[in-house]
Amino acid sequence: MPSPKARSAPSAGGAERYEFISLSRTPPPHLLQRQGSDPTAARLRASESPSRRRGSGSSSSSTGGQQLPEEDCMKLNPSVIGIALSSLLAIDLWLSKRLGVCAREDASWGSVRPLMKLVEISGHGIPWLAGAAYSLYKSDSAAGQEVMLNLLMALVLDLVLVGTMKAVVRRRRPAHNRMDMFATFSVDGYSFPSGHATRAAMCARFLLAHLVLAAPLRVLVLLWATFVGFSRVLLGRHHVTDVAFGFLMGYWQYNLVEMLWLSPVMLQSTFGQLQ
Repeated sequence: MPSPKARSAPSAGGAERYEFISLSRTPPPHLLQRQGSDPTAARLRASESPSRRRGSGSSSSSTGGQQLPEEDCMKLNPSVIGIALSSLLAIDLWLSKRLGVCAREDASWGSVRPLMKLVEISGHGIPWLAGAAYSLYKSDSAAGQEVMLNLLMALVLDLVLVGTMKAVVRRRRPAHNRMDMFATFSVDGYSFPSGHATRAAMCARFLLAHLVLAAPLRVLVLLWATFVGFSRVLLGRHHVTDVAFGFLMGYWQYNLVEMLWLSPVMLQSTFGQLQ
């Protein structure tokens, strides 16, 4: 009967020997030599080493922590001003369409459309130019001629400024508008700003400042100017922002007219130098 030492002795064939190595002990030198001779195993051990894993994790975190280019940040984070303008434009289009109740005869307030067109003509440039020129011709006082001359100059200035701005901005009129306006020109195909609104605001300030009117007539002038601007939206001619900016522009135009005021003394000196 063989002894226990004989049973635990290794067999002659090295391939049939099973070796169990403790994880807490260093492997024998002959096993390390055999493992080091295998390049595939060496690569796997190198890739699975803790230092390699820590290095890859730190590199990925540093890459993720890098800031995006400035142009990408601008695309992902639009400016507050751009968002505000886009929202204002959407509200303007929606409100203009809802208020265009007289745009067509079959609209909800289509029966009031003829009255709105009369209001439209009352704020048109041609009647105002003709009325100012006729009053200047018929006036028999120097003060009256001075007022009518400057009103005529203000109306011409309004046409030039509004026509220039319409040609530059080129904003189309609302889609529900009907192009059946009275005496239009090429720039009248555009809507920003509203020429009726600028003219109504400027003429209202001019009349209230240079004509002696009773209190009821002054209120009537203000109501007329407001109604002219509001009728542009009801008829579907303009957007709400066209009329709002037109009122502001007309208010400012009157200040410009006051700065360029033509007095009789200035006219006499100017014509005297020309002669």
